[in-house]
Amino acid sequence: MKKQETYTGIDYFRIIVAFLIVANHTSPLSTYSETADFILTRIIARIAVPFFFMTSGFFLISKYSHNTNKLKTFIKRTTLIYCVAIAIYIPLNIYNKYFTMDNLLPNIVKDIVFDGTLYHLWYLPAAIIGAAIAWFFVKKIGLKWALGITAFLYVVGIFGDSYYGVAEQIPVLKSFYGYLFELFDYTRNGIFFAPVFFVLGGIISNKTIHTSLKNNFIGFAITFSLMIAEGVFLHNLDLQRHDSMYIMLVPCMFFLFSVLTFWKGHRVSTLRTSAMIIYIIHPMMIVAVRMVAKILGLQAFLIDNSLIHFIAVSIVSVTVSILFLILQKHIKVKRRTTSKLDLDRSWIEVDLDNLRHNVDVLQKAMPTDCELMAVIKAEAYGHGSIAVSSCLNQIGIKAFAVATIDEGIELRKYGIQGIILILGYTSPTRAKELHKYDLTQTVIDFNYAVSLNKQGYDIKVHIKIDTGMHRLGFSKNDVLKVVRIFKAKHLNVCGIYTHLCVADSLDTEDVHFTHIQIKTFYALLEELSKKDIKLPKIHIQSSYGLLNYPEIDCDYARIGIALYGILSSYGDETKLKLDLRPVLSLKSQVVLIREINEGESVGYARAFIAKRDSRIAVLPIGYADGFPRNLSCGNGNVLIHGYRVPIIGRICMDQLIVDITDVPNVNIGDTATLIGKDGQAEICVTEVAENVDSITNELLSRMGSRLKIINL
Repeated sequence: MKKQETYTGIDYFRIIVAFLIVANHTSPLSTYSETADFILTRIIARIAVPFFFMTSGFFLISKYSHNTNKLKTFIKRTTLIYCVAIAIYIPLNIYNKYFTMDNLLPNIVKDIVFDGTLYHLWYLPAAIIGAAIAWFFVKKIGLKWALGITAFLYVVGIFGDSYYGVAEQIPVLKSFYGYLFELFDYTRNGIFFAPVFFVLGGIISNKTIHTSLKNNFIGFAITFSLMIAEGVFLHNLDLQRHDSMYIMLVPCMFFLFSVLTFWKGHRVSTLRTSAMIIYIIHPMMIVAVRMVAKILGLQAFLIDNSLIHFIAVSIVSVTVSILFLILQKHIKVKRRTTSKLDLDRSWIEVDLDNLRHNVDVLQKAMPTDCELMAVIKAEAYGHGSIAVSSCLNQIGIKAFAVATIDEGIELRKYGIQGIILILGYTSPTRAKELHKYDLTQTVIDFNYAVSLNKQGYDIKVHIKIDTGMHRLGFSKNDVLKVVRIFKAKHLNVCGIYTHLCVADSLDTEDVHFTHIQIKTFYALLEELSKKDIKLPKIHIQSSYGLLNYPEIDCDYARIGIALYGILSSYGDETKLKLDLRPVLSLKSQVVLIREINEGESVGYARAFIAKRDSRIAVLPIGYADGFPRNLSCGNGNVLIHGYRVPIIGRICMDQLIVDITDVPNVNIGDTATLIGKDGQAEICVTEVAENVDSITNELLSRMGSRLKIINL
């Protein structure tokens, strides 16, 4: 499994630019030197907002994926932040007599769409509009052409900003920009300013342009110096209407951001939140500091001295952001995932980027209008149901399947949206909960449906049809009973489905049986249609149903094991050969190293006798964590430092032992990989399942609740 890269440099630089924005609105050097303050706040600090745009573009825009759900998620999140920010500043707007202006309604609309209802909030609508424009052009014409068009928009914007003094001398341009300024006060907005930086972020993310750290640093040093010279030159000539858009700002930001991407390490997620809080609340903190200074008679100290004023506003803003993070930590429901820093024995790593990749690949393989239904029963096959379903929700997946009502309720309590289909049995006495949490129940036979209907709660249901597996569902001959279900007072039939029991096999006999199942299902649907039943959503395919029978055209495809990037068994052959990537890795750590002599034994029943002087390591993971005991005595291996080492002796409930004699420089605390990659070596979960005569579905779903989950 490819480990997700974490861009520590981007995280830390968020805080630096947050302080630059505070500086931009407090002019910290104005008491000492107007020129120095101009350079700091009107030139250097201008890298702040483009940095935020590029960061969003870096994680948002890809030339390989045009799933608009990613854009929608970004827009929804930014819109929510914008709405909260507008609400926060209503009291300040009232104090500033904002609502007493002439032509209030059109001005409010203009401010909300372009300028922000307070001077610093323009960034949020600009981010929304700029992201949409950048995404559209990248999708339609690719990154390089999108860069050309957005760069053109930026050039148009320049002559309404830092180079307006030039445009003002040309009557046609002066008239043109006059009309623009009637529509919106600035060309520093989401149309002319933001898109080019979103595209630049996407270009760097996709490594469209390859440069070394040294070359990027040199490029930044040169362009940064030229940008300062450009800003000073324009200022001296008094050409600027505003001072946000410099020619050299674009290449300067490209090189600066590229430099930051070389600094990788642990993710510092709190910095992202802190930077956003500081950005949003710092004008309020400016007012607060001024108010306190006036009350205490400290204007000369806290206000008149610009540097101290900047420091005070910064300290208060940071303090508020810290308090917010502490409050957020205490009120948030404790998640079952944890940070790597908390690890003390063994853990699961879940690569959410690979999960997103698999969704994209599977959706492209589906028939038109077929929707992916993510099967996340049994803790999402051991991957962690909350984190997985939340991630899927964020990228637009709105259909889920679970095995039990309690699994469904848990998802709802964590805010998962969309259909949640319970594939298994639920006691009719829990009908009230099915209704309360808007869960969709599988109707497994006629008597069950009657009992469920009698509970008196309106419930969404899918009807299961048994076409040959003989597990749950109505017989193919139960057409009249199925019709009665459609007419039940309290049952809202939203779907009907069957399950293919040998879809994983391409043997002639099994393929023939599968075709009989498919034919039987559609024959029953045809009989329902003849009886004037309007057919609901239909679904047949599971993972192997899609991989081996992609031609089946249904409303849903129930994807389980393939969603997590693997097949059920080692060596399975499928018609579709998709680029699916494993999502889960299982890891532990060396907690004890021992030297044993030839002839000494290890573990229960002395199942291992050393044939040479050996070095062994103890790992704190055992069969109580879901790692099969059948892998004892050399039947299984783990990876340490990229070397495959054998499991020796019998696996215990809580520990196992490996022979590290042939691996150099193993130390206590080193990571051992039981499933996944270590360097060029890999132990696939299909291999592990094969070694214990099982399938990956069983192996993963048995991962013990003691294992912590790390979402990468």
